[in-house]
Amino acid sequence: MSKVKAFKFFLLAIVLLFTTAISGRSLVVLAAPGITPESTTAQLVSEMGAGWNLGNQLEANSNSTPSETAWGNPTITKAFIQKVKAAGFKTIRIPVSYLSKIGSAPNYTIDAAWMARIKEVVDYAYSEDMYVIVNMHGDGYNSVTGSWLLCNSGDQTTIKAKYQKVWQQVANIFVNYNDHLIFESMNEEFDGTYGTPNTTYYSNINDYNQIFVDTVRQNGGNNSTRWLLIPGWNTNIDYTAGNYGFVLPTDTYRSTTIPRSEKRIMISAHYYSPWDFCGEESGSITQWGATAKNSAKKSTWGQEDYLNSQIKSMYDKFVKQGYPVVIGEYGSVDKSSADSTNNTYRAQFAKAVCKTAKQYGCVPVYWDNGYNGQYGMALFNRATQTITQQGIIDAIMSGTGTVPTSRSTITPTTSSFDKNTFSQADVVVTMIQNGTTLSAIRNGTSVLVSGTDYTVSNNTITILKSYLAKQAIGDTNLTFDFSAGIDSVLKMNVTDSSYQPNITYGDVNDDFNVNVLDYTVLQKYVLEGIGNINKANADINKDTRINTADLLALRKILLES
Repeated sequence: MSKVKAFKFFLLAIVLLFTTAISGRSLVVLAAPGITPESTTAQLVSEMGAGWNLGNQLEANSNSTPSETAWGNPTITKAFIQKVKAAGFKTIRIPVSYLSKIGSAPNYTIDAAWMARIKEVVDYAYSEDMYVIVNMHGDGYNSVTGSWLLCNSGDQTTIKAKYQKVWQQVANIFVNYNDHLIFESMNEEFDGTYGTPNTTYYSNINDYNQIFVDTVRQNGGNNSTRWLLIPGWNTNIDYTAGNYGFVLPTDTYRSTTIPRSEKRIMISAHYYSPWDFCGEESGSITQWGATAKNSAKKSTWGQEDYLNSQIKSMYDKFVKQGYPVVIGEYGSVDKSSADSTNNTYRAQFAKAVCKTAKQYGCVPVYWDNGYNGQYGMALFNRATQTITQQGIIDAIMSGTGTVPTSRSTITPTTSSFDKNTFSQADVVVTMIQNGTTLSAIRNGTSVLVSGTDYTVSNNTITILKSYLAKQAIGDTNLTFDFSAGIDSVLKMNVTDSSYQPNITYGDVNDDFNVNVLDYTVLQKYVLEGIGNINKANADINKDTRINTADLLALRKILLES
């Protein structure tokens, strides 16, 4: 090819890319000479960054009927998804179950209202320019009532016809969405038996994956270039990267605009090892990694070396060949009720997974089930839209090298308030807003009222003593909800020094005696404002004020004694 023709071709490619970008369709990156499949994979993985699962929501169900609130989580809102993004997550995986929402043969029509809700939730994240992974989740579990995508079922003809029809409808709904939307064929698909895969059943899983790829591609539009995510047996790394029967689907119908050297298929795997630390609902194993302080609380396997070997096996098998790998689920349950140091090790585990994933060109997506408390895996309180595990989030961001949205801050972050009438004072907080605005101040689910509970003047917030005096003795967390970035929390310690069960009225100088010396001290305080007194003991007439009335009351006590 001559230099002139080559230059004209280069200009044409630039024009085509620019036209595609401004038209709103998927941007297809043409491979330049010297650009390997692995390098284009690295670009995608970098853009996807740290991922997070909207777990136990759209895949939740009650007696085979999908419902986003069936398992105790609140209705999903766009505001909450914005909080997830503000925490630093760039990718969100949305597990979806269809189950009874699928109609009868031969069309297997998905309930229109359910499909519309799925689209609405996808749009919450997609409109925030996040990468969004949508899968078929609970339909393939032997343990779920009404499940049907069962690799060990005898009626594979019906299953495959139904599977093809469902993905055809889903693909059609999202046909115009760009490459920020990724489809995942299924979730942890296997026969429910842990151990070496059954080759016949594994063959059925391979067939599902091929049907999925062909169906989405033949839908056309942006689906012909879309990234498609494929799991092996139970999303198990050994059974996917090893020689147990996994077959990559062919991508015959993808768009010819994608260079032959590039891939548009990704591989899915999950990582919950060691299980006795990550998932076992027991307080026995609560620590992980080289820094564990108590060897009796640390698993005998599944430490840093095992993690490295597992992720590296996916790199060697797939990433090197240009197939990106998504660690679609990882994490560990909260066992802090059994070991107060547990959350530290949970954070270390999350950081190690993310750091290793980044090293080997994989996307880590944390499993959040929305539950805070014993054996929960939530990073957020979805009801209050607040962060509950900032330490784990920080570890994830550190491991992936992700920089969260510029956050607003407050000073101080801790303060105290004494309910004693004589000691009550407003609490003043200074904001550094970084271009954001204060949306609200929350105390749990309650929202403070501006002008009544607090005031704002420029970058200064004053929490009024009239509000603080109503709070119970103990710790109170006030969450400052900003328009973007991570929320800030003011930890208040509320006390009441006036609560003294052994008050001795008249013992003004606190020497355990009531005598003329107390009268002299109180007189100087009342008439001249001089001296230090025990105000609780000095409020003899119990009107919460120290004045001449108390002086006269003390004089009476002394005269009558």
